[in-house]
Amino acid sequence: MSNERASEFGFAPPHDEPVPYLQRIATYYQALGYGAPYEWAHYAEVPFHPLTKPLSGCRVALITTAAPFRAGAGDQGPGAPYNAKAKFYAVYSGDTSIDHDLRISHVAIDRQHTTAEDPATYFPLAELRRSAASGRIGSLAPRFHGAPTNRSHRATLEVDAPEIVARCKADAVDAAILVPNCPVCHQTASLVARLLEDSGIASVVMGCAKDIVERVGVPRLLFSDFPLGNAAGRPKDAASQAFTLELALRTLETAPGSRITVQSPLRWSSNPDWKLDYCNIERLGPEEIRHRRAEFDRAKAQAKQLREELDP
Repeated sequence: MSNERASEFGFAPPHDEPVPYLQRIATYYQALGYGAPYEWAHYAEVPFHPLTKPLSGCRVALITTAAPFRAGAGDQGPGAPYNAKAKFYAVYSGDTSIDHDLRISHVAIDRQHTTAEDPATYFPLAELRRSAASGRIGSLAPRFHGAPTNRSHRATLEVDAPEIVARCKADAVDAAILVPNCPVCHQTASLVARLLEDSGIASVVMGCAKDIVERVGVPRLLFSDFPLGNAAGRPKDAASQAFTLELALRTLETAPGSRITVQSPLRWSSNPDWKLDYCNIERLGPEEIRHRRAEFDRAKAQAKQLREELDP
């Protein structure tokens, strides 16, 4: 339909739809010269474990892909470039009764349209505390858990996800909220969510990469059509963050079966053009493509060195 007709009827622009991360990423890395595309996890069957009691009586765990700040690991602050030195490779846990300094410089968020300046947009611990204090949830689990952003399906399925499930079981958790950041984070969180459901723990993924989560196959997804790194709400917008968590809790309560996606009505901007930029090879010239290939190779080398140092 012509732009004139679209304007007449009030239609949205054709690109004002969820970003097609799977297609973009495949085309992007092939253009950088990496050959066969990455094989994303994909399941036909999806486990589903309904809540067995009201949410006001449930203990809820928070699972994140954010990384603890490590002094000496380079720039990890707001607006930092991708920093492979800040990665972590083993499940970690933290006390939910105290504040933590978690960052997301180690993953491929949308750095062109967000800065990660507000941790509440990717780590809704404070908002979950408020939900517990108000009685919306029965209690917050004593620990939150960090899931490594691992491209290895085997490592996630055989090592990381079982470890997270074991820790949630040890804390007598009834339900879990998983908040991923980058594309691979969304796959990791989805695989963990599936194992939690198989283990009798209801789960909801709060994410921004709809196509990746739905391809893996999860019981419940709260989708926010925001740039990667903002799955828990807009930066410096407490109302947005509270509303987003409430939608996730409602999704957890009311989903009648697996593969339920609820889309938040919140919009990042009245202008949807930000959706055209992430990993869009059509917007990059030859020199920029060469530069990005070099940067990616450098980051891979840094990550490999860190992994060898942590697990010699």
